[in-house]
Amino acid sequence: MRYMDEFRDPKAAKAVLAKIAEVVVQIGATAEKPLHIMEICGGHTHAIFRYGLDKLTHPGIEFIHGPGCPVCVLPRARVDDCIAIAERPEVIFTTFGDAMRVPGTEKSLIQAKAEGADIRMVYSPLDALELARRNPDREVVFFGLGFETTAPSTALSIQQAAREGLGNFSVFCNHITVPPPLRALLSDPDMLLDGFVGPGHVSMVIGIHPYDFIAHDFGKPIVVAGFEPLDLLQSVLMVVEQIRDGRTEVENQYARVVPEHGNPVSLAAIDDVYEMRPSFEWRGLGEIDESGLRIRAAYRGYDAEAKFGIGYGAASRVVEEPGGCACGQVMTGRLKPTACPHFGKGCTPEMPLGALMVSSEGACAAYYQYGGARAAAE
Repeated sequence: MRYMDEFRDPKAAKAVLAKIAEVVVQIGATAEKPLHIMEICGGHTHAIFRYGLDKLTHPGIEFIHGPGCPVCVLPRARVDDCIAIAERPEVIFTTFGDAMRVPGTEKSLIQAKAEGADIRMVYSPLDALELARRNPDREVVFFGLGFETTAPSTALSIQQAAREGLGNFSVFCNHITVPPPLRALLSDPDMLLDGFVGPGHVSMVIGIHPYDFIAHDFGKPIVVAGFEPLDLLQSVLMVVEQIRDGRTEVENQYARVVPEHGNPVSLAAIDDVYEMRPSFEWRGLGEIDESGLRIRAAYRGYDAEAKFGIGYGAASRVVEEPGGCACGQVMTGRLKPTACPHFGKGCTPEMPLGALMVSSEGACAAYYQYGGARAAAE
């Protein structure tokens, strides 16, 4: 298939849905005892709800929403650190739009901006670099946030800043990696997962082999998937066929985009600029060993944590979630968004209590956007 509409063809979708139902019946899964399939990526969560795939697939499949939203898993203490940097008078703080409305302990970045902090939304770290060139008397800080998908662009920007000698540019690095939290989830005896739909954009960078442990160590199938309806349906079919056949493999449905061994240029940039933190805090999962990236000593001059003495470099603290906020439970698949007592009431996109309601990849945002008042009333 070459064109977008081919990946949304209703006739083809019905054929795949029928095949999924056939395999689910062969396995013996039912609505009362369903297969639990986790879509790791928040982009997949939104696609599932946008196209109604959760309603179209056999009731013997239950989708579990995973920790694949980097804004959502960011602990509130790190948002507080962003605000502390941004409120310094010499700083121009730059960030992707997703992070602007994520609540910290007392305020969000957009509230800090309203109070006078110079916070600017950018579309790329290159935009922040340009601001540093144009404002040599100001410190320009870029909020480096995201999984392996966005880590290379931040790394390449740091390399460019080093080549130009832009001493007024730095990155507050909160890049994190996907495989470690999956290992943490699978190591939890209370997590009942039968298979995974793997992230397409992350895998575009790292390839498919970083997920080998899921199949080899935990005996669960995983299929790296694209984002169109037929991509997701075919991936679910591949997962349930593995379960039926007793196979546990890493398969690549998204081979038109995802190379087996990843993108060598991106991986080289990541390796040059970053090293693993000993541990990093994830909302809902706590501290996970070697799950976060930090800037290497060779690029220390571009590390905002070192420059401003903040964050993990200054004994980062744990900040509890607001009372009654279920973001952690939703993020780890233990609770559906509509089961949170605040969903659609005390927590809406306009007045969010937690990050999952404001991120473009948040599960709560997906439920609210595609279910809205009806879902809130259920």
